[in-house]
Amino acid sequence: MYMKIKRLIDVILSLIGLIVLSPIFLILIIAIKIDSRGPVLFKQKRVGINKTHFNILKFRTMSIDTPKDTPTHLLENPDQYITKMGKFLRKTSLDELPQIWNIFVGQMSIIGPRPALWNQYDLIAERDKYGANDVPPGLTGWAQIHGRDELPIDVKSKLDGEYVDKISLTMDIKCFFGTIVSVVKSDGIVEGGTGSKKEVAKESITK
Repeated sequence: MYMKIKRLIDVILSLIGLIVLSPIFLILIIAIKIDSRGPVLFKQKRVGINKTHFNILKFRTMSIDTPKDTPTHLLENPDQYITKMGKFLRKTSLDELPQIWNIFVGQMSIIGPRPALWNQYDLIAERDKYGANDVPPGLTGWAQIHGRDELPIDVKSKLDGEYVDKISLTMDIKCFFGTIVSVVKSDGIVEGGTGSKKEVAKESITK
């Protein structure tokens, strides 16, 4: 029952977001075009509900010669590819704003496990253990407020599984406001590495 209510909330809030944030979209589009060559939007194949695939939308933060379908933390020197505007977008998480459209059309939810890349087979397999591939992926989620990029795959998957087990309006509200705090503090953003919050995240799972 809650999943139907959750979808209704997603539609209403994403529609409001598209309308209210349209001036910010316009400003960012102009800034990205001035800053570097290439398209404004970045499309990437991700894993959706029940391991179906869809194209996630982001504002482009990297140069057009960046290796495709490679997570940022696996690049040898990610800083060489990130644009000046891209650093700002990533630090503020504004690069994620176009995903409001993914939410509106039903490919994502506001809250849920972050969608894996289609070729992140280890993460996909680990999430299968906890049923985390069986719910809509989210713009943000339980793992994102407990470490984000710093989490190793096993811990991230356990946190995603914990979200699935406890999925409810209360849980979504916790994730929503926890995300706001994390964004303001720029918590858990790592370019070029993951895993430094493994022990902290494990402790949070047991609470």
